[in-house]
Amino acid sequence: QVQLVESGGGLVQAGGSLRLSCTASGRTFSPYTIGWFRRAPGKEREFVAQIAWSGGITYVADSARGRFTISRDNAKRTLYLQMNSLKPEDTALYYCAVRMSAGGTYNTWGQGTQVTVSS
Repeated sequence: QVQLVESGGGLVQAGGSLRLSCTASGRTFSPYTIGWFRRAPGKEREFVAQIAWSGGITYVADSARGRFTISRDNAKRTLYLQMNSLKPEDTALYYCAVRMSAGGTYNTWGQGTQVTVSS
């Protein structure tokens, strides 16, 4: 059973930066992709970025492209999200999640870490 634990959230002023981390535990860990999602108050959960665990191919949502960078450290089983030029609209609970196969869905989620950007 894979467990995901996010960290690194906090309160930051607009224009600032944060780096989120997501560490996986479990006996085996070999996902197809691992990604970041967020849910802002009163809104639906939104895809932010994902990375292939093997090969490292990334995809970033339009709302984050150019400001956020996703990366991973396979040896540490850790996913990162470097967020720069933060905006108040980036305020949300950020989750990491894994998808175990190409035809599968994101079905294992962490508890989330709160990011609040003040104007």
